Amino acid sequence: MSLRLCYMQQSPALFKKLVDLSQLTKDSGLEATLLHLIDIRASQLNGCAFCLDMHVKEATIAGERPLRLYHVAIWRESALFSARERAALAWTEALTRLPDGGVPEAVFQEARAQFSEQELSALSYAVATINAWNRLNAAFLTPPGAHDKAFGLDKAGLA
Repeated sequence: MSLRLCYMQQSPALFKKLVDLSQLTKDSGLEATLLHLIDIRASQLNGCAFCLDMHVKEATIAGERPLRLYHVAIWRESALFSARERAALAWTEALTRLPDGGVPEAVFQEARAQFSEQELSALSYAVATINAWNRLNAAFLTPPGAHDKAFGLDKAGLA
């Protein structure tokens, strides 16, 4: 498949605002490791090949262990994630899939037990942001690895 259109070039001001929002989520105080897991899980759920590729490479560059990356898709069955990471992954799934009736109370209570109100708010913005990126890149078929050099992702050694 080839790129349908380059939304970055067609809507540069909107693209910049989404980049700015992404940076704000990175600066929110949440752990970078946690944000990588959120980005990877949402991208898996949304079937966004570009974002999944990108965030696995970012996590690798940041030193994430390969086995944990492999286990993101099976996080419920894996013992490799902390209670805080598990709560974030459940929150990510609930917000990404958004079931009828909204986020289940049990998922909220699990997240609330692990995160302060400010952290849970920031976590929600992080999930919303990766979902926006997933929708843009999936809609326009951005090829995995298309911007590796520009984003420094070639340093992951996963080409």
